[in-house]
Amino acid sequence: MDRAPTRYIADILTGAALLTRLPLPEHTSRGAASAWAWPVVGLILGAIAGLTGWLALWLGLPPSIAALLVLTAQVFAAGGLHEDGLADTADGLWGGWTRERRLEIMRDSRIGSYGVVALILGFAARWSALSLLLEGGAYGAALIAAAAMSRGVLPGVMALVTPARADGLSRSTGRPSVATAGVAAALALLIGVITLGGGVIWAALLALAVTIGLARIAVARIGGQTGDILGATQQVVEIAVLTSLL
Repeated sequence: MDRAPTRYIADILTGAALLTRLPLPEHTSRGAASAWAWPVVGLILGAIAGLTGWLALWLGLPPSIAALLVLTAQVFAAGGLHEDGLADTADGLWGGWTRERRLEIMRDSRIGSYGVVALILGFAARWSALSLLLEGGAYGAALIAAAAMSRGVLPGVMALVTPARADGLSRSTGRPSVATAGVAAALALLIGVITLGGGVIWAALLALAVTIGLARIAVARIGGQTGDILGATQQVVEIAVLTSLL
């Protein structure tokens, strides 16, 4: 009996358990080996956001309000995990003078001024892009592509960049192999090609550029990646993809 389909489903559920707050059935986790499925989780989250946008427009709400509801759906579906990472990353990378102090700040549950500014600017950028995309009617494919591609780059960061801490979410999750990261990236690109067509080229290039840029900053300032860095990466790549489609 072929157990591959069961394993694939378990990997998708494992990714969803890590990256979302969706109610899920019992499943067997393979840890970092399941990271190939993260773009699929992004696809699901993008579909939820797209359905929210469609329903808001169907009810006659203006694009600006529909965009706000889409953002709300994204935050609740993912539990605000990535936004939390963005805020902690901004506070830590620019709020401390030493590597140890930066990591300490990133672990602190309190939010500082850099984190507040990062969240405001991040939400403003996403809301602005979504408002324009919803107004133009080409929002479904954009939401799915941005959600999938922004999560498809994360296994690569984990595989290629050393964890900055001896503990923490990134360390406990484990490091996917380069091959697993490659599958995730390829799958994210495939989803992008299907949803965006030729538009995926600029989206992918911009996503790659901001991922490398943030990874290099993290290595320079804290010596590697953390769960917060991964969350921040997801946010900036999502913004980059949405912006590239305008």
